[in-house]
Amino acid sequence: MTTILVVDDDADIRDLVAFKLEMSGYDVNTVGDGPAALSAIADNQPDLVVLDVMMPGMSGYDVCRQLREEPATRHLPIIMLTARAQDRDVDTGFSSGADDYVVKPFNPQELLRRVSALLGRARRQ
Repeated sequence: MTTILVVDDDADIRDLVAFKLEMSGYDVNTVGDGPAALSAIADNQPDLVVLDVMMPGMSGYDVCRQLREEPATRHLPIIMLTARAQDRDVDTGFSSGADDYVVKPFNPQELLRRVSALLGRARRQ
């Protein structure tokens, strides 16, 4: 089964995303901050990460950069899911190593389509 890690400090968003992904047949794990995300990924690497940007302790940008620096997670698919919508924020997300960038508020069906598309591309590589 495909495993997705959802990282967001907002429990309501985290639960909504997890619910929608689970209803689509994915195995979902959730954490509320960057250090917990890195720990969860080290313990059991998921197939994809949905990552918030603005979190206490460590931003999603920093988590993404750290994952891209490690050989074991360099190619891990990452979707940024964030309220940061300025062009410079999107640029920072992609330059940090994100594969996709979704702005809150978001359409859950669109997020599911992006997850599916990114997983499909990752499997073909």
